[in-house]
Amino acid sequence: MNGFEHATPGVLILVALAMLLLFRELRRIRGGHQHFIRRIPGIDALEGAVGRCAEQGRPVMFTTALTDVGPVLFACLGVLQAVAKKVARYKLKLVVPQYSPETMAVVEDSLRAAYHEAGRGSAFDPQSLVFLSSEQFAFASGYMGLMHREKPGAACLFGVFAAESLVLAEAGQQVGARQVAASVSPEQVAFFICTCDYTLIGEELFGASAYMSREPVQVATLAAQDRFKLMMCGVIVWGVLCATITSWWPTLRIVMPQDVLSADWSTWRAWLP
Repeated sequence: MNGFEHATPGVLILVALAMLLLFRELRRIRGGHQHFIRRIPGIDALEGAVGRCAEQGRPVMFTTALTDVGPVLFACLGVLQAVAKKVARYKLKLVVPQYSPETMAVVEDSLRAAYHEAGRGSAFDPQSLVFLSSEQFAFASGYMGLMHREKPGAACLFGVFAAESLVLAEAGQQVGARQVAASVSPEQVAFFICTCDYTLIGEELFGASAYMSREPVQVATLAAQDRFKLMMCGVIVWGVLCATITSWWPTLRIVMPQDVLSADWSTWRAWLP
């Protein structure tokens, strides 16, 4: 419970609502409910790019760049597993440049599982994971060299990126790779839009994992997040209306959302009958 010892009742209620939404969606999925996930053109293009590599006999490159072990990495792994299954089915070469040793261990286990699920466990080559460097621009230099040596037909750039994003994407452009990028780094999205064929923006990265894997927990989490965001939109509308009314009638006492969320336990006890 570290981090919750100073939480207000309003914050605890929000956390409880989020958990209830998640459990509800998990229960619905286990009961056979099929959630609709909006079609993402970038993911459809990614599947076509793997097929293009099969036609040309060129490898597929997938990098998580500067992503450390955490939620973003696990979202990337869902896409990587789907790509790896297609690569295994088409008997292509997969190249996965790595930045972090910790991330590399998680990615290797994920790839091994994907090849086993595709029925080609013996085809998995641990050498397909290439550790480059834990330094940002040393990693970018190694990626450029690897890109020009392997000349992949498709390059997938998913995860956290910084100033090296344009360098990585331009290397793919130079060898004629079809590139699909997805980043949670807003300042890097513009570079990917300019240099990649398709770009997934922000939370589309998390949606892509559920879209490709259809894994029940990921789909349920995505649905719960969307419903919670709708609730938060309602809270925002409530706050705007309250602020507008109090600006017209300053003497009118209205409970604002921030009052509810920031009120301590003694205030809540005074509100309750």
